[in-house]
Amino acid sequence: LILWAPGGFRFTCYYYRGAYYKSFWADPPACGVGEPRKTYLGENSLPLILQNAHRFFLYLAIAFVFILLYDAWKAMWFTDAATGERTFGIGVGTLVLTANAVLLGLYTFSCHSFRHLVGGYKDLLSRRPGQRKVYHCVSCLNRRHMNWAWFSLFSVAFADIYVRMVSMGIWTDYRIL
Repeated sequence: LILWAPGGFRFTCYYYRGAYYKSFWADPPACGVGEPRKTYLGENSLPLILQNAHRFFLYLAIAFVFILLYDAWKAMWFTDAATGERTFGIGVGTLVLTANAVLLGLYTFSCHSFRHLVGGYKDLLSRRPGQRKVYHCVSCLNRRHMNWAWFSLFSVAFADIYVRMVSMGIWTDYRIL
């Protein structure tokens, strides 16, 4: 039910585009091969025009990051079966959920669209030192966007598998604190 939003964000991601344009459409062709068409349409016709929805999927992805951080925070509070009292604690599942939310946050906040959102549209950032600092921070994260994309992809898969296995009683969620 909810996979369309994070899936749309990943599918329209600038990093992934480069990979699947070359893989599925052989576009752009290798440097020694001429263009197979006379006019360049870019992302102005179907199906590539759908890529322009990336910035809208970004807004949804940001919401998901905060929801996952909230879930990780809630996972840090355990209910004592005997007293019913809620106490702070950390388990392996807490670490898995927190790592997943952090890696997804790094992937989301290192996005090219997010960099544009925080200041890339400005001609002169020097007049806004706070915005300039945020822009440079996002640019620093953006240098590793490919890494964050892959790490977060695997963390989502592992977190889903971990939660499923624990809920089925196959794995035990060991408590650390």
